[in-house]
Amino acid sequence: MQQNLTVPIAIVVAGALVAGALFFSGAGTRDTNNPSNSNENAQVAKAAAVSAQDHIIGNPDADVVIVEYSDIECPFCKQFHVTMQQIMDQYGADGKVAWVFRHFPLAQLHPNAPKLAEASECVAELGGNTAFWSFLDEIFAIAPINELFPMDQLTATAAKVGIDSAAFDACLASGRHQDTVESQFNEAIASGGQGTPHNIIMVKSGERVALPGAQSYATVKSVIDTILAEKN
Repeated sequence: MQQNLTVPIAIVVAGALVAGALFFSGAGTRDTNNPSNSNENAQVAKAAAVSAQDHIIGNPDADVVIVEYSDIECPFCKQFHVTMQQIMDQYGADGKVAWVFRHFPLAQLHPNAPKLAEASECVAELGGNTAFWSFLDEIFAIAPINELFPMDQLTATAAKVGIDSAAFDACLASGRHQDTVESQFNEAIASGGQGTPHNIIMVKSGERVALPGAQSYATVKSVIDTILAEKN
């Protein structure tokens, strides 16, 4: 059963959502609707618990797990990817925080996003978890902002992280990971996702809270520090 977040954590998260709303209000065409939508906190229980099938960096039994539903062609997700790398650099080594990546491709905004998501699953199938995360790093590094991803670079990017090109192309052509991507997309919607990145913080005690949008490093750090301080 979900427990209610204590007041200090709720205050920090509420502040983060206000900051996110201010950030996105000046962002022009954006990938996230109003991040303060109250429905998200009511729906987070519908997100699947972290399992061995997830793509995860860090300790699966961490005090704080940040589950990110992401669109690989989304410029805000590109930005948030850097933020989460910084977070894991600070908190990952001691096992306090883990990062889970799930797919939420918004095809109407980013036509290549579903196929990019499938490509990442092919890399995971052929090269494992480490290759998957290395592939994401490479893809986000070369992804242009507010332009379609250059799909002619996809196979070469997979090869760069050690994946056999022929096997990768065959996997991608087969479409065998399409169901996985669609399932995670539907789960993101069910758990309150209205834009990308759609993030859910899962606390070891069973508490959950939505933190949607490309929140800053300072905001994410503040939420994490509050949760860890209350645990201690």
